[in-house]
Parts: sequence; C-alpha cells; structure tokens
Amino acid sequence: MSQMNRRRALQLLAALGTTGLVASCGTDDDSEAVPERDPIKIGLVAPENGAGKAVGQEITNGFELYLELNDQHLGGHPVTLEKRDEGETAKSGQAAVNDLLKEGVLALTGVANPAVMSGIRDIVEQARVPLIGSNASPVSLQSVVYIWRTSYVLNEPGRALGGYLKERMPPGSRVTVIAPESSASLDVVQGFRQAFGTDDPRIADATIWTTAKPNPGDSDFAPFIRQALTLDPDALVCNFAGPAAIQFIRQLRRSRPAYRGPLYAPGFLTEGNVLNEVRGVLLDGDDNLLPGTIQTVSNYSADLNNSANRVFASAYRKTYNTSPTTYAMASYDAAQVLDKALRVAGANPRPEELNLALGKIGQVDSPRGVWQFNQPRTPQQKWYLRTVQLDGRLLSNVMTNEVATLG
Repeated sequence: MSQMNRRRALQLLAALGTTGLVASCGTDDDSEAVPERDPIKIGLVAPENGAGKAVGQEITNGFELYLELNDQHLGGHPVTLEKRDEGETAKSGQAAVNDLLKEGVLALTGVANPAVMSGIRDIVEQARVPLIGSNASPVSLQSVVYIWRTSYVLNEPGRALGGYLKERMPPGSRVTVIAPESSASLDVVQGFRQAFGTDDPRIADATIWTTAKPNPGDSDFAPFIRQALTLDPDALVCNFAGPAAIQFIRQLRRSRPAYRGPLYAPGFLTEGNVLNEVRGVLLDGDDNLLPGTIQTVSNYSADLNNSANRVFASAYRKTYNTSPTTYAMASYDAAQVLDKALRVAGANPRPEELNLALGKIGQVDSPRGVWQFNQPRTPQQKWYLRTVQLDGRLLSNVMTNEVATLG
C-alpha cells in the first residue's frame, strides 16, 4: 500500500475504529513516495442508465474509492476522471470511447457489457491507448495488445463451477442448466460443460435457453422453469444477473411444483441489491431461511480475510453504506494497476509507454487475494464458493471455500 494510500485510508477509516487494519498492512514495493508529477486524464466508461446502471455505479464507485484513498493521484499524477455513459449497445459504447479519446485521455477503464468490449476492440487497438477493463470479457476477445482486464474471461466462472460440481454430484444424479440465450451465457455454459465433462451423463440434458431480456416480467421465466423441473433435477445451474436474476429467483421459488433443491450459478446471480430484492421468497415469516441452498462461484467475496480486503471493504462500506461487489473490487484493482504502472512508466509517459509498463507490474495485492496478469492480459486468480446465508438480519454471500485457480 502506498504512503498516500495509507494516509488517506487512516483518515477515512478513523471513524470506524479500524485504523489498526491499515497500520497492520505493512508496505510493499510501491511504498516509496513518488514526486508530484503532471496532471493526467483517465477515461471511465460505464452504463449510467438502464439494466446495467447498478453495475456501472459499482464500477464507478470502486475506481473513485481508490482515488479517494490516494488523494486523487495515480503514480504521483493528479488525476481528472472523465466519465462517459456506456449505454446499452456496442454503438453507444463506441461513441463513449471515441469521445474520451478526443479528450486526450492517457488510459481508459470500465466497460460493463461484454458486447461493448467486443465492439470497441478495434477502436482501442488502433488508438494505441491502454484500456483496463473492469468487468467480464468474452472468450472471443483474443490477441489484443492494448486491452487488459482486471475481472475475468466469461468461461471461467463456468469452469470453476463445473469443476466443483463434477466432484460433488453423486453418480446417477441429474444437473439441469438454464440460462438466457446470449453470447455471454454461451461462454459461461460452455465453460461449465467443458469442466464438468461434455459426455458426463449427469449433464446430458440440453441447456434450457430462456429469452434474453434486460428487464423481464414477473412471469417471463415461468415456462422455462416448468420445462426444467419436468426433468426432475437434483440441482439447477443458472446464469442470470441484475433484474433478470431477481425475477428468476422469485419465479423459481414460487414455481409449482415448488423447487427446493440447490441452485448454483456464477457470482453475479446474487451480487449487488439482488438479495435484498428476493428476501421475501428466501425467508419464512420468522425470517428463517427456507429450504433450498443458493451457492455461487466468484473471484471475490466481501468477507475474505486478508489485509487488502479489510481496508477495501471497510472503506467501501463507510463511503457507500453497502458491501462491495466483484464489480467494485475489479474497478478498484483497475485503479491500483494504473497506479503501479504509472510508477514504472516514468514522469511523462505516452499511452504506448504506459501500456508497456502494465506488463511489468508483477503481482497485485488485491482484496480478492494476490493475482497477476497472464499472457492474454487477464488475471490468474483464485475462485471462491459462496453460500447465501443470514448474517444477523442481512442476507449475505458467505465464502465457503476456494474451488479453483484459473487464468
């Protein structure tokens, strides 16, 4: 943790009585003070409206928190954060990126929608301005030079979950997969089936593909759920996020016949405000959990017990009055990655020099645990199994164990 980071964290966390957490973190290779350097602009692309608004806010929060903890500096440079609305399509994302490039930004970050990431690929590569993406990216995004990701590739949560369930599900059991028909879901489901074993009889049923809607209605999933339950599954695997996750969980729990078996998914099923919205179908009248566990795999859990996460999660709760998500964590790390690279790049780096420096930063001491970039410019990192449980009166994702290291 840098000296600026430590000073600001101490100020921000003092009211929580958690300054000892910061003091106990020690220092790393970035701990030496950096001389004041020239101001720079960083461009942040994230959705400000529509179904992706909540994810976009988390991405913005994570990056801005790192700046707050570092006195609005990265690598000694005072930072102006230029924000643009990603919108909901590749075209709107392209317009946002082009506008930021005209502003003369040194680097780009953010991007919530995998389809937008694919749509801006050529613009970023041709501009030779590094982009540190902070959300999941599609498997098809290959052979990039200027695009780095601090989150994960979309097949990885499927691979982590598939490997875990392959060892857990007994012989003769049946696992049914249900997911929206989209390119992102195809990446996740393919990763799951490949890790479980494509010819394994326990997942022999074809995937049930639902209509992909950003804001589904309160009965849109019902026919697909009925189709899944006619197969009499011992476990369901799904892939939904945001408003779709809320509706899917509600409709599954209200299904007739009622499904009370385990539900497994990538972590975004229960990220953000989802658990608050589905509380009524997960708890009985006495606020006890109803039968039917929900477990997810993620590269982050807010209750991870490491010094970087104790600082990050405490500061995030203090600042935003809610627990951080994987979206916020990956964006916080995007800022940290830029901070480290700017220290390596020198006093007045051009975008190309900053891009070269990104390949030299080594390990990142992250709230998720230590990770580093692999050759495809994505993290080599741990994956965790989380279980939805009551933490006092709050529904929370509680880390159960590590399930894989991927990347």
